[in-house]
Amino acid sequence: MEEIDPITLSVIQNGLVQVCNEMDLAFVRSAFSPVISEALDRSDGIYAAETGELIAQGELGLPIFVGTMQFSTQAVIERAKSVEPGDIFIVNDPYLGGTHLMDVKFVKPFFYKGKLWAWLANTGHWPDLGGSVPGGFSANATEVEQEGLRLPPVKLFKKGELDAEILSIILSNIRIADQRIGDIKAQGAALAIGDARLTDLLNRYGEGLVRDCIKELKIRAASQMKAKIAQIPDGQYRGVAYVDSDGVVDEPLKIDMKITKTGERLEFDMSGSSPPCQGPMNSVIATTKSSIYLAIKHIFPEIPINAGTFEPLIVTEPHGTFLYAKYPRPVSGCAAEVSQRIAEAVFNALVGVIPDLLFAAPAGTSGNLAIGGYDPERKRSYVMYVISGGGYGGYQGSDGLSNGCSTIGISKTTPIEVMEQYYPVLFDEYSLHEGSGGAGEYRGGFGVNYRIRLRRGEARASMVMDHGRYGPLGALGGGDGGLNKVAVIRNGVTYVPPHLSKDQDIRFEVGDAIAVSTPGGGGFGDPYKRDPARVARDVAKGYYTAEEVRERFGVSLDPKAGTVDQAETARLRATKV
Repeated sequence: MEEIDPITLSVIQNGLVQVCNEMDLAFVRSAFSPVISEALDRSDGIYAAETGELIAQGELGLPIFVGTMQFSTQAVIERAKSVEPGDIFIVNDPYLGGTHLMDVKFVKPFFYKGKLWAWLANTGHWPDLGGSVPGGFSANATEVEQEGLRLPPVKLFKKGELDAEILSIILSNIRIADQRIGDIKAQGAALAIGDARLTDLLNRYGEGLVRDCIKELKIRAASQMKAKIAQIPDGQYRGVAYVDSDGVVDEPLKIDMKITKTGERLEFDMSGSSPPCQGPMNSVIATTKSSIYLAIKHIFPEIPINAGTFEPLIVTEPHGTFLYAKYPRPVSGCAAEVSQRIAEAVFNALVGVIPDLLFAAPAGTSGNLAIGGYDPERKRSYVMYVISGGGYGGYQGSDGLSNGCSTIGISKTTPIEVMEQYYPVLFDEYSLHEGSGGAGEYRGGFGVNYRIRLRRGEARASMVMDHGRYGPLGALGGGDGGLNKVAVIRNGVTYVPPHLSKDQDIRFEVGDAIAVSTPGGGGFGDPYKRDPARVARDVAKGYYTAEEVRERFGVSLDPKAGTVDQAETARLRATKV
């Protein structure tokens, strides 16, 4: 292979990413479900023909799918007897490189001049796949069958034609089946766009040059990652994070992350973590590995994503723990919740040794809430899926962002106007979760409060959230972020779930409501080093009360003027133990 000049390499690299970006946009613009079209819970990528390794992913896709689609593509390759142009496999089996059942993958062989050249794949979050509760987030599931329909790799499209028999099996096992065909066609159309654009790229620059560039990009990504890792001092580092509970047994689950840095390698050992759990907070190995990949990508965001990016990251598979789920363990919380605790454990392990590159823990929950019922006015069933933002952790030089997206992706909350238009609900409140930012020299950002009231018919609500028992971790002396809170108001009586952030099958009638407060980010650094003037400004904006800043930051304010009482503040800070 001749040396490739940097400009050509950059053009090909961006061309590959652009193919994925166009798939992402086509998927979003044609999808029926708001969780895809508005919340952007999807991703598209290109994968190697023989190995299934990641070649490129769209910039608009969820990071957690970076690793998992690589594994699911490999599962398709292993099981595909024969493939032809126009074939598309569908798969959502968590144990075959998946996440939870609602993340449905389409995998398409890409042919160029009659030969299999690559695979195109995408993932879309379907709002329902059957199971015991609408939306699939069964907080009390004890086996995967209770979570929904599990699909091994099967051809849903054969030579470009939708297989009516397989489609009928799928639609016969899910709720709101009549509304799924729009998402299915959108998902297939996105891959068709990718097929056309990748063909154009190869026609323009030549198959040989593009193939050589892909090899070089993989080598360079590995080299860049190794160079970044080399900046971390050699040694062993440990971080711990906790999942509130598994939804069935009300006890925390421990993620014990041991990281060994040697030269240009990082090794991750989670063998000391909790054993497999009864409830749906088990994580399949594809998600566990992908969570580590995305955590390191958060630390070194400038490194491009392809299979080479992961080569210096060695993950010891944590057999015998809840982070290596095997059939029939339930897994609905793995991608949306456990993945973020895994990333949090990585951050916690390394923040002390590379504080300029890291931050206190973010909110770290997707806030999964599904409400399903029947709308008598529109005479149709529905499943509404809500994800919500939270506070980011503070970091060296700045406070955390408020109401940011989850650690695992770029998904955003569906606009409340859209949800009110689609579903028989009303948002009585959507506000900042004041006081939830963890105290620190650089405080954490704030979560949000929202309250949903049912306007028509009857419904059932289920939720799988986290950080209801333990707030996001502060760093370097900073305080933990505020907790996730859930309250259900029925006939004027308030009900708090026994597992705090996890429950299912809560029945709603007209006028009943659910109120959620999402976590704030952890604080970074000693709170008593925060500039008192900045603390006073936070109080003036309503972020904290005067009592909260006195307790958390050691700052006393004049109750009338709202200015800092310098003498009392000095006394409070001098008495800190």
